[in-house]
Amino acid sequence: MTDDTLRELFDLIESRKAELPEDSYTTRLFTHEKGKNYVLEKLGEETTETILAAKDDDGEELAAESADLVYHLLVLLSMQELDLDDLLEELERR
Repeated sequence: MTDDTLRELFDLIESRKAELPEDSYTTRLFTHEKGKNYVLEKLGEETTETILAAKDDDGEELAAESADLVYHLLVLLSMQELDLDDLLEELERR
């Protein structure tokens, strides 16, 4: 994976938000009747699954759940009108 992978993923999320294709999971996240709360629930679920995979020392599952966690976090950032650069700048500041 390169730095471009996160950028490409965030750009795809942004395009799905703008275009709302019917067959897209990302579209369902943006249009769910629960709104932002649905994404927050998914983020919590993925966080728990990531923790459990780490606790079980399951590297393969940890990688998969971490990817789900990052994806849902990027969706949340997009919903909040933040950009990937906002996240990266905060990480650099730290």
